[in-house]
Parts: sequence; structure tokens; C-alpha cells
Amino acid sequence: MSLVIRNLQRAIPVRRALLRKRVDQIRRILGVQQFDLAVICIGNQHIQRLNRTYRSKNLPTDVLSFPFHENLKPGELPKACCQDELNLGDIFLGVEYIYQQCEENKEDYNSVLTMYERETQILQEINRLSGTNLQPLTKNHF
Repeated sequence: MSLVIRNLQRAIPVRRALLRKRVDQIRRILGVQQFDLAVICIGNQHIQRLNRTYRSKNLPTDVLSFPFHENLKPGELPKACCQDELNLGDIFLGVEYIYQQCEENKEDYNSVLTMYERETQILQEINRLSGTNLQPLTKNHF
């Protein structure tokens, strides 16, 4: 199905082709390429607003995810009743926040953006499928 990559900010350049390639690889690895997914790149103001609204934390962050299907059991993939339910949800990347953290830690932004996104998605899916609570190795960096 479709993968939508949107860049809704202008402060930090985003290599959409590289991001698309990495996310497509992850979807194939996890066996969920039949599901739609949206990855939206946003700036600090927008991600802070989302973080405040949905997590009651009034500060920018690196990643927020909004799954389409709720109440899935560990190890269970979503079961779509119709074409409209072939959707994993939306992932918002706070690229401005990620870029600022990379600058502070002297890390390559483009590598971190694609690898952090990949690591986060894989761990979220593993956690969802297995009922575990694994955390990214980069958790303390961002």
C-alpha cells in the first residue's frame, strides 16, 4: 500500500528519498507493506503543540506516533475488515528537535534521522507484537 512522506517544516532539510527507502525497508522486514503509513516531518512548534495536546508535555520531542488500530494483542497484526482499515497510522518526526540534538552531540543529522526512525519503528512493532517495552539505544541522546 502507500507510504506518505510529508515535510511540513522549512527549518531543516529532509532527504525524503532516503527516508522513504528506509521506511519501505522496515515495512518489508516487518511484513506490513500492505498497510498505509504516513511519516510527517514537522518543526519544534508543531511537535510541541502535539506533545502538549496528546501527552500533556509542553515541550518539543523527537517522535510521536498515532496508531490507526487500537487494542491489539501482543503478536497480533491488525485485521482489516475493509480496504480503508489497511492503515498503520501516522508518525510525526520532530526534525528540528532531532537536528538540534545532533548538533549538540556532533552527530550526522541525515544518518540519525533515518536510523533513529528505523530503530524506533522496529522497536514499536516488536513491542506491539510481543507485549514488551524495549527502548531505542539512542533514547538518552534525544
